[in-house]
Amino acid sequence: MGSPPPEQFTRNTRPPVAQAALGVGVVVQDEQGRILLGRHHGGTWELPGGKVDPTHESIAAAAVRELREETGLDVPEDRVRVFALLHDVVAGINRVTMAAMVPVEAETPRVTEAHLISTWQWTDPDALPGPLFDPSAQILKAWRPGLPLSHPPAHRLYVTAAAPEDAP
Repeated sequence: MGSPPPEQFTRNTRPPVAQAALGVGVVVQDEQGRILLGRHHGGTWELPGGKVDPTHESIAAAAVRELREETGLDVPEDRVRVFALLHDVVAGINRVTMAAMVPVEAETPRVTEAHLISTWQWTDPDALPGPLFDPSAQILKAWRPGLPLSHPPAHRLYVTAAAPEDAP
């Protein structure tokens, strides 16, 4: 016997149950080579970042939005360089964190979400405070593999430069 005709198969039109959370963390580096870290009220230090809006927001756009919302710093989207994808699992949910980097000139960040962050601080990458928020430590280790950081294991995939504009 052969297979039933294709018209007998119906597609499931229900959306899948969420299995992953997508976020972005931003290494903001000033002209002196320092990076920006925020002191969370929970006691950890962290990079600016957060969830990517599920309404078709690009990773770079999310990085710019989160940076503006959390620090008041406004950078153009074309200055954001996404350099790695990190994947780990927390509470049974796949966590996918995009690591981005943006250079800035001498900037003064503001605490704009005082209920989350008590201060923003420019820090030498070789003198990082602790403890670091796990995703921030994972991003910093992907950015500079030689940093002596401990963090939960994460799969890491480096992102290559964009394809030439004339590529299909």
